[in-house]
Amino acid sequence: MQLLVFILVYPLLWLISILPYRLFYGFSDFVFFWVYHVVGYRKKVVQHNLELVFPHKTPSEIKDIQKKFYHHMCDIFLEMVKTMSLSKEAVKKRYTVKNIEVLQEIEKDNSILVVCSHYANWEWNVSMNNYVESKGYAVYQKVSNSYFDRWIKKVRARWNTTLITKEETAKTVLLNYKNNVKGIFGMVSDQSPQRSRAHYWTEFMGVKVPVINGAETLARKMDLAVVFLKVSKIKRGYYSAEFIPITTGGRSTEKNEITDTFLRLAEQQIREKPEYYLWTHRRWKHKDKVPVEFQ
Repeated sequence: MQLLVFILVYPLLWLISILPYRLFYGFSDFVFFWVYHVVGYRKKVVQHNLELVFPHKTPSEIKDIQKKFYHHMCDIFLEMVKTMSLSKEAVKKRYTVKNIEVLQEIEKDNSILVVCSHYANWEWNVSMNNYVESKGYAVYQKVSNSYFDRWIKKVRARWNTTLITKEETAKTVLLNYKNNVKGIFGMVSDQSPQRSRAHYWTEFMGVKVPVINGAETLARKMDLAVVFLKVSKIKRGYYSAEFIPITTGGRSTEKNEITDTFLRLAEQQIREKPEYYLWTHRRWKHKDKVPVEFQ
């Protein structure tokens, strides 16, 4: 069944990926109409999230952000499909890096964790590996369809990126350390963990929630550098990335310092242009279940 689904879906995805940009974004507008106006995909979730973290905004302001978000969401998910046929030259034109020298300087002495949020186009973040010497890794959620999973790994390999699961990350870092191989590990760190696995609760966008601190745990244990990747949307289909160092060595930081710094940087980014954050996630679903020790 997995093979059949892959055989049926893959040609359609490829066809979408090779569309000229005017048709490509015209198709995205068509998808937006169905997702937003007809299906109403998670509109209540998005509205609830926006009203929760922006309590002082008017209903009209919330609706404006919501509508802009859905336009952007359709764009980024189709841009993920576009990756199938996007060359290195094309992605360098559409995803520019302001200060790659930050990574280039740090990688001389240490492996790096690059942390980011679900903001702008996180899919094209892996293209930064075209500018550095260190081996590039991206921590991802394994796809249940094994054929699509292998295909995704093959696509990312074109951009000098190796995909690894979060369970493989620590082992890979340790193996690289033993073999004196420097690596750059990219991970999206703003997800909501399961309550049973949450070891730290703090405010995110003004609401106390459980947060993932896996990047900090790994950085402090292995003394890795940590850099925040801030991505801005310049215009439709064009993005600009900036690297903001958090620490050049995790062991020199205090407990929760890396996690808190990441969250503050992510918040600042979201507040600047909230329509480019992924509001469909139930990020604040545990807000009423804060353990006593974190209240």
